[in-house]
Amino acid sequence: MDFKQDILPLKNIMFRTALRIVINREEAEDIVQECLVKIWMLVQDGESINNLESYALTITRNLALDRKALAVNRVMSLDDTIHDQEDEQQSPEHMLIQDENTSIIMQLVNALPEKQRTIMQLRDIEGKAYKEIAEILNISESDVKVSLFRARKQIKEDYLKMGIL
Repeated sequence: MDFKQDILPLKNIMFRTALRIVINREEAEDIVQECLVKIWMLVQDGESINNLESYALTITRNLALDRKALAVNRVMSLDDTIHDQEDEQQSPEHMLIQDENTSIIMQLVNALPEKQRTIMQLRDIEGKAYKEIAEILNISESDVKVSLFRARKQIKEDYLKMGIL
């Protein structure tokens, strides 16, 4: 197994997973680095990993949850990561409304319980299949579907309560 070819390409998805949990860019980078080292050390020790991506996401999630438990409500905005591809032809007013809506939705997502937030990120942002999410989180596929439904429903209800739609 080659580090650059097999393991390093997973760093972006690991980073997004860690960032979603700890909500701190530097902390997420540290978590990913530590997880990459752990994976590489296991490979060097001759351990076989059946599904490298699932294993990487699982240890990233677990380490991020551990770090989050140690941190005392340290919250940062994700504004700098959600504006990667803005349309330059939009009016400033439209862009402002879009930015405000995005900010509100991010706050609503961050307010979800950890399990729902993680499932939503893996499904809606990372595009993972229900089966993959179930493997990563060590839960059933039906639990993934129910949690995702409840998360989406909660965000929609909270958004509507704010009188925005």
